[in-house]
Amino acid sequence: MFEKIFFLLCLSTALAEQLCRPEASDGYRVRLSIKTALGDEAYVWNDNEMFLFRATLAFAMRNHIRGQEFEVSNIIVCDETPRVSFWFVVTSPQNTSQLVDKESVEEAVRKSRNRINSAFLLTDKTLEFIGIPPTLAAPVNPDTPPWLIVFGVVMGAVGAGIIVLLVSSVVQKKRKKDEKPDDEEIDEETRVKTVENSAANYRATVNPPPVSDVLSCSF
Repeated sequence: MFEKIFFLLCLSTALAEQLCRPEASDGYRVRLSIKTALGDEAYVWNDNEMFLFRATLAFAMRNHIRGQEFEVSNIIVCDETPRVSFWFVVTSPQNTSQLVDKESVEEAVRKSRNRINSAFLLTDKTLEFIGIPPTLAAPVNPDTPPWLIVFGVVMGAVGAGIIVLLVSSVVQKKRKKDEKPDDEEIDEETRVKTVENSAANYRATVNPPPVSDVLSCSF
């Protein structure tokens, strides 16, 4: 019995090594920068962290391919380095000797990328799936279309300009109206003085002083 178990373990290990290898056609390389991301609070990468990675990836595969019960054993890891990088492949739950195609793995990773990142307190830049582009945030669709906002701003500026012109025109008219009586008063005084001077000159011309008065004044 022990010999059979040992044989199965050796067989599974040999099969895993055959399926997972660097530059495998259906494999992906993962690189983690834990120290860069967390600094002094960085945790040590060990077998437990690797188990968590395989579990989160199995979750991602279950979440993407409905009806297939992926297990941790379906995530095979190889070529692990101390700088925390490794390769992985995913085997089919229905046939462990068959690999899941790269397209399905890539879509599964992209769909659950935020969940995977959160499990390790990392981001797309510090938890890299080489060959799988970082997840792009979904574009935000504002409630109000941008063109409507621009139109509103332009119309508001035009309306404000019209109001300023109207107020300025009213103020100028009022100012002119207030200044008009003063100008009329000055013109009236000028006309009165002109009339008085003209009348005095006319009286002097019509009624000249007596000759005796002129002579006496001369002497």
